[in-house]
Amino acid sequence: MLNFPPSVRVFVSTVPADMRRSFDGLAAMTEQILEKDPFSGHLFVFRNKRGDRVKILYWDRDGYCLWYKRLEKGTFRFPERGEKSLEVEAAELALLLEGFDLSGARRAKRYRREKGKSW
Repeated sequence: MLNFPPSVRVFVSTVPADMRRSFDGLAAMTEQILEKDPFSGHLFVFRNKRGDRVKILYWDRDGYCLWYKRLEKGTFRFPERGEKSLEVEAAELALLLEGFDLSGARRAKRYRREKGKSW
């Protein structure tokens, strides 16, 4: 199971990426397609057109880190909601990487504190 602090957010690109791209190419996609800051320390997840490869880019205080997975059989099933990117929970990312299809999954109601509200 992947473990991240609550401050780390996970952004998934629904636009296929060329897996020949490395650090700088994926950082450019993060800025242009996801419209996020690649230096934020958050995880940015990209998959290829066939869906059998995934790269995760993140900034680790003094440099980019890249995590890469290639499946021998099957594909990664990313949710499709008509957007260029979407935010998922760390637990959902772990399920995606394990091969679960989240399109039919429903999340039970949970409390979420609204941003900007203080006690």
